[in-house]
Amino acid sequence: MSSLLDMSEFGEAADYLRKSDKELMKLQTIPFDGKKKGWIPDEKEAYIEVEIKESSGGKVTVETKDKRVLSVKEDDIQQMNPPKFDMIEDMAMLTHLNEASVLSNLRRRYANWMIYTYSGLFCVTVNPYKWLPVYTATVVAAYRGKRRSEAPPHIYSIADNAYNDMVRSKCHGSSSLYCASAALPSSL
Repeated sequence: MSSLLDMSEFGEAADYLRKSDKELMKLQTIPFDGKKKGWIPDEKEAYIEVEIKESSGGKVTVETKDKRVLSVKEDDIQQMNPPKFDMIEDMAMLTHLNEASVLSNLRRRYANWMIYTYSGLFCVTVNPYKWLPVYTATVVAAYRGKRRSEAPPHIYSIADNAYNDMVRSKCHGSSSLYCASAALPSSL
């Protein structure tokens, strides 16, 4: 998740695509005990963060951030990822890939107006319902020719990589479906 990329080439969109190295480093230094932290289902928030206090006979006593003490079934607790995974760009990299962690990551990224997140081969987009400066010619140019791993998540990265793959395989435009299906028998 470290930013080895000079984000200045993304212009004013940089803050909407990736947090600074300083902010990411701050997340990496937060103390964390994976055996004491988790997520439990919540009617209002979907999942809430809890601290595990004790466990016995399939029941777990937890404390919420607002200091409520609850008793929940052990099976209701989902594991939490260490803070270094907060706002991770590719959720396939999460140590604990569960519903609560995915929703938390998307929620945190959205709260920081980072609307694009990878999930393995897919690019997840959360509609911000407002204009963000992530669709400019500067941003298009910044993604041109870069592999997905060389830039923050964005639909431009997916499009540029697809285009470059078609060019390399000599498939163009509408014939790409034909090229893909024509290549299939030779690979069997």
